[in-house]
Amino acid sequence: MSDFAARMLTWLPPEAAHRAAIEGLRRGWGPKISTPADPVLRTAVAGLELAHPVGLAAGFDKNAEVPDALLNAGFAFVEVGAVTPKPQIGNPRPRLFRLRQDRAVINRMGFNNDGLDAVKARLEARQAGAAPGLVGVNLGANKDSEDRAADYVTLLKSLSGLADFFTVNISSPNTPGLRGLQTGEALDDLLRRVNDARWAEPVFLKLAPDLDGSEIEPILQQVEKHRISGLIVSNTTLERPKSLQSPHKHEAGGLSGAPLQEKSTALLKRFRKGAGPDLPIIGVGGVDSAEAAYAKIRAGANAVQLYTALVYQGPGLALKIRDGLAKLLKEDGFERLADAVGVDA
Repeated sequence: MSDFAARMLTWLPPEAAHRAAIEGLRRGWGPKISTPADPVLRTAVAGLELAHPVGLAAGFDKNAEVPDALLNAGFAFVEVGAVTPKPQIGNPRPRLFRLRQDRAVINRMGFNNDGLDAVKARLEARQAGAAPGLVGVNLGANKDSEDRAADYVTLLKSLSGLADFFTVNISSPNTPGLRGLQTGEALDDLLRRVNDARWAEPVFLKLAPDLDGSEIEPILQQVEKHRISGLIVSNTTLERPKSLQSPHKHEAGGLSGAPLQEKSTALLKRFRKGAGPDLPIIGVGGVDSAEAAYAKIRAGANAVQLYTALVYQGPGLALKIRDGLAKLLKEDGFERLADAVGVDA
């Protein structure tokens, strides 16, 4: 019923539907886990123990309003945000577009969120009644910030102790100049300052799918140098595949969903080959089925995240992917998920 209701919401304007989905989850109308995950799915990512590898990507629960409802819906981990130090309204509307024919979305939201103080208060309030599972926070920089690296440091220092992990998001295409932090001296300076500010929680670096192949090794060198816990590969793409059919295909912004699956998985595989077996990598982009999740794991992902597919399939998708993934692992003779990570890389 919750998945049917979620699909009905797609007939509302996108942002109205999103607000309605958040409100429904806040009222307890979302699905609930009825069975535990198959033990074959147990895994660990950067020291974080997970009952299974299926998580929710940042962007859905921007303001940490319903992380526990989402964990109760079947996700093993939920990433809230992106949060910025100061509240910001984001880019002008319309800024979110469904590409129904392509099972995709284009967004140019621009890190719209309630800001650090509001998110911190909600994370503090959930501590006593937290649901089983892990919650991370996606960190962003304000559009008008004069020192974006300082924004990430401020967020890390303020939120440490309130989340299980953090993600330094320098790959959103909707904040001008942000992706420039992915390379060269800018990346070196950012990661040095992040490393100086971090506490006990793992810190991941989220990257764009549009990176050039020559940029992979320098990024891995900086990740190792500054002891970053792992990577999230990848964010949305600025490219527009020729296969797109929707009339919204030329809208500006980042493309996510099914058309990103192949591109993001190929990049993930290249990072796994370059990093070797030990660096934790979370795979994102086009995960809409157990088969898509399995492809990312075989390419080198220790865990996966999804978001866009929920727009079309509803929140029950987490459990469908979880259980389908266990079946695929067993069919291929794997006794534990970790044994399948990177076998195609």
